[in-house]
Amino acid sequence: MNKDWSPAARVQGLGTSVFTEMTELARRTGAVNLGQGVPELDAPPVLLKDVSAAVLAGSNQYPPAAGFPALREAVAAHQSRRYGLEYDPQDEVLVTTGATEALAAALLALCDPGDEVLAFDPCYDAYPAGARFAGARVVGVPLAEDGDVFVLDAAALRAAVTPRTRVLMLNTPHNPTGKVFTAQELAEIAALCREHGLTVVTDEVYEHLVYDGGRHATIAALEGMRERTLTISSAGKTFNVTGWKVGWVCGPAELVRAVGAAKQFLTYASGAPYQEALARMLDGVEEWAAELRSTLQRNRDLLSRGLASAGLRPYRAEAGYFLQADIRAWGYSDGVRFCRELPSRAGVVAIPTAAFNLRPDAPPYFVRFSFCKREESVISAVEKLVNAA
Repeated sequence: MNKDWSPAARVQGLGTSVFTEMTELARRTGAVNLGQGVPELDAPPVLLKDVSAAVLAGSNQYPPAAGFPALREAVAAHQSRRYGLEYDPQDEVLVTTGATEALAAALLALCDPGDEVLAFDPCYDAYPAGARFAGARVVGVPLAEDGDVFVLDAAALRAAVTPRTRVLMLNTPHNPTGKVFTAQELAEIAALCREHGLTVVTDEVYEHLVYDGGRHATIAALEGMRERTLTISSAGKTFNVTGWKVGWVCGPAELVRAVGAAKQFLTYASGAPYQEALARMLDGVEEWAAELRSTLQRNRDLLSRGLASAGLRPYRAEAGYFLQADIRAWGYSDGVRFCRELPSRAGVVAIPTAAFNLRPDAPPYFVRFSFCKREESVISAVEKLVNAA
């Protein structure tokens, strides 16, 4: 080993994640894995048929760096149809290797060393990592608890803004809490961003998975926000194809151009046959998503009732793949310890919410459970938890 070598500061401390640890625990113990958000549900058969046809037809080389025109056009049409937002597919839509690359490229494009990025805490762990690679720092803005849901703490958000703040990361529907930011909350966030000249990067990968008759709203559609917002989404969660890694960014041309300048030196381009198939599928997303929502909402309700029966207080998941539970009734105050012991105690794997926390004083007693699984997996997990209570 080269004793003179050491990793760059930007990657120090970014070792094996708790997600890897819990997945390995599930494999080793045979526990039901409600940890990572890897769907066990099927993708649309027509989509799989289309991507197979694209591969066999020879669509296996580099696509255009910005993405196939047909997919960019489909994304622009989707944004117009759903949100009334008009984007030029030539200059205002960029296809990326999943939403995670889009987030990293956006932070590299928007942040200089010493800049600050606001993110609601807890948050997806790619946000602080992406900011760190750009030389910036993520500042956690705590979400407040209100009964069985999480809400915006407007005072905490305002207090977090400093002269160094440049970007606000917004994730709605939110991972890991399952929160959907309300119209009033979005209006308050938008007002603050306009007041302080902040750029918004909004992660909307769960946009089609809002439950109980709700509907996703994008901050980009609010007055004065289109010109300062990059909207990110992807195909993975919507169509149960997380391994395809096809995402996209929409926004004003100058911001999208900056993201593209960073993205070209990350993957350059990827997923040619997937892009071709998704360009056709995106036009019919509403019918497919309605069926998927119904399945996931049923799973959510099964899991929520089961956690309650097991004495683990569930919080309401308004959208997405996950719900939060308070573990203190089982005698635990540390979610990491709970998750490490849960496979042997109950035969179930979960993820400690501490893995998503930005602030050292964040509550340590929350755990995230995933319900994007087959119904029999959810039922099995519930039975095991109830028996172990």
